[in-house]
Amino acid sequence: MRLRSCLVGLVLVLTGSAARAAEECPAKSTSMDDVIAVLNAAPSCDRAMQLFEACSYGASGDVQFGEVVEKKCEADFLGRSKPPQKLSYRRELRVCDRKYRNKSGTMYISATAFCRAEVAQRYSQRALQAGGAGH
Repeated sequence: MRLRSCLVGLVLVLTGSAARAAEECPAKSTSMDDVIAVLNAAPSCDRAMQLFEACSYGASGDVQFGEVVEKKCEADFLGRSKPPQKLSYRRELRVCDRKYRNKSGTMYISATAFCRAEVAQRYSQRALQAGGAGH
């Protein structure tokens, strides 16, 4: 019975992952410039994050993509943030930078870029919710 529960859980996790990854990258090609153009054209932080997930390389090239997402998300909150919030945000980014620093391989560089983008997205979502704005 326990094995069956584990298998059901695994199927649910894999199905959820497949649903999230189902979106095709809408860039004209897989070139970095084309992907960056798509990310820059995203209408919101959340959409930029979805596109980042769809278009990511899973390697060090994701750093540039993540930076675009960070900047798009930061536009929603950073200018209006008070110094304590800015300090907290920077601290969370540093946690991402340290998380995989002793790991080798470009997939860890990608994981760091995603971690940083997710932090920026979280702060954006909080700011939009607090301001009553929609995504």
